[in-house]
Formats: sequence, C-alpha cells, structure tokens
Amino acid sequence: MSTRISAVLFDFGGVLTTSLIEAFEAFGATLGVDPRLPLRLLAKDERSGALLVEHEEGRLGQREFEDGFAERLRAHGADIQGPGLLSLMQAGLRPDRAMLDLVAEVRNAGHRVGLLSNSLGDDCYAGFDLESMFDAVVISGEIGVRKPSRRAYAIACERLGAEPGETVMVDDLEHNIVAARRAGLAGILHREAATTAAELRALLHQDVTTAKAQAVQAVQATQADG
Repeated sequence: MSTRISAVLFDFGGVLTTSLIEAFEAFGATLGVDPRLPLRLLAKDERSGALLVEHEEGRLGQREFEDGFAERLRAHGADIQGPGLLSLMQAGLRPDRAMLDLVAEVRNAGHRVGLLSNSLGDDCYAGFDLESMFDAVVISGEIGVRKPSRRAYAIACERLGAEPGETVMVDDLEHNIVAARRAGLAGILHREAATTAAELRALLHQDVTTAKAQAVQAVQATQADG
C-alpha cells in the first residue's frame, strides 16, 4: 500500500524568491571578474565552502562570513570588502508571487506546509511573515545543521508532524533533492513556478486518488466477505 503525501516542505532562496544563482551571478558581474566567480568559490574553493557551511549552521556570524568570503574573492581578483557583502550578493532577489500563492494553495487544501531553509545572513527572510505562512519553520542556523544533512530533513518532518514518506521537498538544488529522497521524502526539483505547481498538484492529486481507491477497495472487500 502506497503512503499518501500529507505534507510539503519548501526551500526559501531560489524557490520562494527569484533565482539565487542569477542573483549571485549579477553580483559577480559587478566585481569586474567572471560573473560566476562567487558561485564557483562557494562550490569548489575549500575555504569558501567551509565558511558557508559554518555560517549556515550558525557557527559563524554574518560579519565573520562576509570578511572571510571577501578575502577569498579578493584573492581571485575582485575588489570587494566584507561589510554589507551578503546584502550585495542577495540584492537581486525578489519574492516569487506565484510560488507564494502555491504555498497558500497547498495549505488551504488541507496539507501541512513547512519551510526548510539554509540561512544566509541575518536579514535574508526580511519582508516574509514566515510564521503565518507555514505550519513549521526550520532554519539551518537555528538547528545547527544544514541541508543536505539527513538530520535537517528529519527535524523538519518531526516539527511538521509528518513522516518522511508522507512528505515532499521542493528545492532548487539537485543535491538537496537527492538527499531528501535518500532520507525517505519525495522530491521536486524547482526551476520555475508553473512546472513546480503542476508537478506538486499532480503528486498530491495522485495520492488523494490512490487513497480513495484503496478505501473503496477496502469497503468492497468487506462487503464481499460478508
């Protein structure tokens, strides 16, 4: 018997907002170097990656991350100082209204919805009333562990009151979706709102349809036994 999906976890940056990758590239373009330098350093430079992990897990403050990452950028030819670095990196981000509407739609349909986000800076959620939007809000810097750690997904499911097998994760990073599936969740790789909405609605509708069919079969079996 298949498990019905009853809960949805949403990522924040790049899912409820416009593309994080595009924002970082736009920031990189202002530095007079390869626009993909910030992304490349965060993904492949050992020291930059360590700074990001420590910051997202709440072990390194915003100022310390900014100073450290600015030093790595300068080492690769960028003219940048630490103070205000994260604000500049995220300046291109805007709320994705279609995705915010999807969160409300799913919740209004009776599904539990949660946020599971790797935090980046002290003000990255400014302007979003997360507590009113979600049944559970799980931020990496507050729980001390980040995606793609299995523990992050487990904590989010626990706070949402749903088993991993009953939950789907919506994220814009493929490795986070791979990790979610390994943790027992379903996963939707987000690229744009219309496609994500269609995939999520189909998944939720399919599970509702399956549950109804199973209920009918159970009644029929009982009647046949009688």
